[in-house]
Amino acid sequence: MSAYPPPADIITGRVAWIFGDDFDIDLVVGVANIKTYDRELLRSACMREIDPGFTERVRPGDIVVGGRNFGYGHPHYPPMIALRDLGIAAVVAESFSPGFWRGETFNGMPLITIPGVAAAVSQGDEITLDWRTATLEATTGTRIVGTPPNPRTVAIIEAGSSYDLLLAEHAPART
Repeated sequence: MSAYPPPADIITGRVAWIFGDDFDIDLVVGVANIKTYDRELLRSACMREIDPGFTERVRPGDIVVGGRNFGYGHPHYPPMIALRDLGIAAVVAESFSPGFWRGETFNGMPLITIPGVAAAVSQGDEITLDWRTATLEATTGTRIVGTPPNPRTVAIIEAGSSYDLLLAEHAPART
């Protein structure tokens, strides 16, 4: 069962960080922390090597933006646990590594593909993301649209995870 509630239909926040192409998700918490599930340790390690002030700035509803092939490498969960625990509500990227996309989508995180997003926004921009329609709007006037998730992916995200969806679909009927 997912430890995170399903996202709001419309996510309002800021661009917390913009990663370039071929970003290895393990770098979010550092390779030394990749096998721990200690939430406190993961939160404190989150982005420390990349941006030491990240954990103080991030707010619930913020999103992470990436370039092409975001999350490549081994699809470890600890980096996303750290980001989620800090309030990251979605990841928007030009494209995702297939293993990362599958693992995090099945855990209920909206991973939205929007070509050109890394160049269209800046860190700190106030944004609104309609994850169902893959539409991102910034208060700067930028509006870009990507590829909406398919109906099954929407159902997984709405349920909170693939596990939660399967439980709901196969729950015994109550009389």
